Formats: sequence, structure tokens, C-alpha cells
Amino acid sequence: MDSMYEILLGLPLFKGVSNEKISEIIEKAKFHFLKYLAGETIINAHDPCTHIKFIISGKARLTIANSDDRFKVSQTLEASNVIAPEFLFGKAPFYPCSAIALDATGILQISKSDYIKILNTDEIFLFNFLNIISMNAQKAVDGILALTTGSLEERIAFWIISLTQRGGTDITLTCKQRDLYSLFGVQRTSFIATLEGMKNRGIIDYDSNEIRIMSRDSLLDILNTGAD
Repeated sequence: MDSMYEILLGLPLFKGVSNEKISEIIEKAKFHFLKYLAGETIINAHDPCTHIKFIISGKARLTIANSDDRFKVSQTLEASNVIAPEFLFGKAPFYPCSAIALDATGILQISKSDYIKILNTDEIFLFNFLNIISMNAQKAVDGILALTTGSLEERIAFWIISLTQRGGTDITLTCKQRDLYSLFGVQRTSFIATLEGMKNRGIIDYDSNEIRIMSRDSLLDILNTGAD
């Protein structure tokens, strides 16, 4: 495994911090390293978010589902991503997703209280964290504005972008088609025509129970274009 110094420098919330500050953090902060085997649960949906969790090796499958599991959005996160950082604070600090190790996976976790201390030691830590949660807030605004045009493509893009993270790959939306076109309030013919158009442009692939996202960036482009 890489040294603690190399691990921290590779994490998004520690980028740009001076060598001296990293050394100081290593000496004072409490870091917990956890290892999970393939198939083991890292997080259950609705667990209290008492720690910030970084993936430092391996990869995990994150899934957000509605109450009856008929609608699911899944994504894969690899090192060096942080799991749902925007839920560490706020009125409802609970993980919205489950996380399952896909192979041997290492997690570095820091308690909320210790992470607050880290944020207060250098404004770069604070700016990194604020940038991440701000991006998540802004993508929601872009999506809501895009919905005003009534484009089904934009509505699909909004759902996927809102429920996944920037580093997410292998993204899938699992739901029966009849439930999806009812959810989006469109006829089946319009829904299938939209999916076919997105498939032909290399944005998605799909079958009767699943939409697979080939390009998350293309979904962002749809929202940004619609919001302009």
C-alpha cells in the first residue's frame, strides 16, 4: 500500500494542500483503514453518515433505490473517490445509497468531528469540500431548469446526474419500462423513440428492464444545452 502521505495527496478533498500541512494532519488526525472483500457491505442505505469515507483501493458499487426497490440507479466508484460527501452535514445526515465492495476494497474513513478539525486547519481543505457540495447543488439547479422545456431526454439526464457522482462509471437505471414511461408521464412510443435516439448517439444502451449509461458527460451536455 502507498504511504499515508501518498494516499492523502491522491484524495480529492486533500488536493492542493502543502506538504507541511499534510505532515501535520498525519501526526494529529485519527485515520481508520478498513478492508472489505468482494461482496461485503461497506454502507447500507440510510446508515447515519458519521464519517467521511474515501475509497483508496479497489472499487465499490453504489445503489440508490426507492422504498419498494422498483426504481434503482447504480454506479461504480473506484479509488480515489469519496462516497456521498454532501450527506456528512445537514438536516438529514444519512447515506442515501448502499455500497458493496466489487473486489478487495480499502476504505479510509475519518470521523465527522475529526474532519471538522481538518477543515479548520487550512482554507484549502474547506474550499475543496465546498467545491464538491456546490457542484452537486448546481447540477440539481441545471436539471430543474432543463425540465421546463419538457424534453424527455433532459428529464432522463436529470434523474441520472442527480443520483450519481462525478466519478461514477458503469451507471445503470433499473426499472421496468412501463413504470418509467408512467413516471415520466409520456406514451410508450415517445419513450422508446427517445431511448432509441439516445442509443444511436452512443449515450445509452437499454433493454426492457434497464438503461445503461455509456457516457455520463453526454448527459451533462444535454442538461447544459437545455439550460442555456
